[in-house]
Amino acid sequence: MAPAEADVAMEMEMDGGNLPSHSIDPSTLTSRLIQSKSIQQEDAAHSDDAEMEADDPAAVAAQPTFQKLSAHASRSGKSEYRRIRCPAHRYTPLRENWEQLLTPLVDYLKLQVRFNTRTRSVEMKTSKHTPDASALQKGADFVGAFMLGFEPQDAVALLRLDDLYVESFQVTDVKMLRGDHLSRAIGRVAGQDGKTRFAIENATRTRIVIADSRIHLLGSYGNIRLARNAICDLVLGAPPGKVYNNMRNVAKRMNERY
Repeated sequence: MAPAEADVAMEMEMDGGNLPSHSIDPSTLTSRLIQSKSIQQEDAAHSDDAEMEADDPAAVAAQPTFQKLSAHASRSGKSEYRRIRCPAHRYTPLRENWEQLLTPLVDYLKLQVRFNTRTRSVEMKTSKHTPDASALQKGADFVGAFMLGFEPQDAVALLRLDDLYVESFQVTDVKMLRGDHLSRAIGRVAGQDGKTRFAIENATRTRIVIADSRIHLLGSYGNIRLARNAICDLVLGAPPGKVYNNMRNVAKRMNERY
């Protein structure tokens, strides 16, 4: 090292205490975004207004509330109408059970009901007193189930429960049968004095109506499927004893489920 350079290094070591310190004091740490005083004042004013609005619930815009429409208002004040034809073989049962049919329709669904003797049909209409928008459809399903052959005390379940359905099919939909073969298939489904039909009803918790070659089922979706499978087995020629055994197993499983 040259003598001149050694002298400079010695002088720097001697004057080291006079050099500025580059360490940062945490107490004086500030943002590196430099803003003018006017911008700082404007930002502070906006932040104060936002805090006041958050603290004041009246300043928050109130959401609009709408009243629930009644069934009559949802139809724009118009009345809906349904007509259910009465088959010839159900005219006498309808006349005998008219009071049982009229009571739930008028007292529970608040519908206007009449029987038109000229067209032989049950006519129903809504009014301003009808509380439910689906009351007319429920009433039509109830009367329609009675026209298919179900008893009023069974069909009234359609008014009380929403998961009940009515399914209809013909014996010839399962297998093309004619003459005595068709009669024997229907006899196997019904059984002696209705014994087979009652066994299927009790096991699957459904109601079955056999009207000539048509079969109507009333119940929940799963129960109707079980009853339909048993009826199809009988139509296809399965022995009744085998069907009884299956129904016992079905009833056992349903009892364990419930």
